[in-house]
Amino acid sequence: MMKLALSLALLGLASAACPNSCSGHGTCGFDDTCTCYQDWVMGDMDGGDCSDRKCPYEISWVSTPNADGYVHTYAECSGRGICDRSSGQCDCFDGFTGKACGYTTCPNDCSGHGTCEYIEELTVGSVPGDYATFGIAGSGFQLKSATSTYVSSLWDYGKTRACVCDPMYTEVDCSRKMCPKGNDVLDTRMDTTDKLLYQVQNISFNFQADESTEETNMNATFSLTFKSTINETFTTIPIKLYVANAAKTATEMETALKALPNYVIDDVKVNSTTADVTSGFDAINFLVYFTGTSVAGPQNLLMVDTAECKDGCTPKLTGVDVKSFGSGLSYVTEAVKADYNNYECGRRGKCDYDSGLCDCFEGYTGYKCQTQTALI
Repeated sequence: MMKLALSLALLGLASAACPNSCSGHGTCGFDDTCTCYQDWVMGDMDGGDCSDRKCPYEISWVSTPNADGYVHTYAECSGRGICDRSSGQCDCFDGFTGKACGYTTCPNDCSGHGTCEYIEELTVGSVPGDYATFGIAGSGFQLKSATSTYVSSLWDYGKTRACVCDPMYTEVDCSRKMCPKGNDVLDTRMDTTDKLLYQVQNISFNFQADESTEETNMNATFSLTFKSTINETFTTIPIKLYVANAAKTATEMETALKALPNYVIDDVKVNSTTADVTSGFDAINFLVYFTGTSVAGPQNLLMVDTAECKDGCTPKLTGVDVKSFGSGLSYVTEAVKADYNNYECGRRGKCDYDSGLCDCFEGYTGYKCQTQTALI
């Protein structure tokens, strides 16, 4: 009788064990159910025998609406992949990547000619000067942020990505090579009685209006960066700022811009105002006239680097002590729009998007079909 009672007791204890002893990945409760350790489940459900791995969760691209109607709740693999229960890693669907499939891929990996960037890293213009606005209440000048306020309010601004193409490449996947752009050789001005207008850009250096400005900037140097219409960037050698002799600085600017490689700016003129900080003037303005044939038509705004950058930098700059915030900050604007236009292959040829070379129509030649060889 004692042996029978002992056997029944042992049988009761045996039936009180959790499934597979929770596979060593959980604790067995008094009700014979497993409480799994973090990242362990059975299938896609908590509990069971804790034999499977859980995959990372991220904000879902779209899911069943919750009680508030929100469709971007957290989901395993962001709802854009299948969880491998043996490894705990997401097998993302095409077009999605990341630990929890939380990010988009870029088309064709940008074809090897660009970088894949998040929405929040994409800019609203070709150069920083494109962010400038005037006439804002309380100030005459202000800069927009690199991304618009609307973009930063989007739920996926840190998840969705797009290609930022390298110089001379374009298209959504950066697969197409760009051809040179220029003025149509047959383009005529609507009103030839007016003076021909070249594009003029205004570079404004604003200082604190006090007598120490000249002394502070005694050894100041800065550089200019020109971005062509096919997105190539060229930076000048250091340019000396002469606070008390703006005309001398204008001459150095002109020389530096003409010295950029590949004759990217074949001709330019620079004029300046006269700075007299002792009389209360707090700005030096430089007007840059793009008079060359290679820069005929609208060009990207010049970029001015006034930050100190010494050892290891090219070019090496001592920097300029200018106002960098508030309504009086330094800036670059387009002062005069050009009479000339800017077309791919000068509108007188067809672009070979594989080579980036212009196939000029009959009667035209030149790298951007800018020369007429026969009268029509």
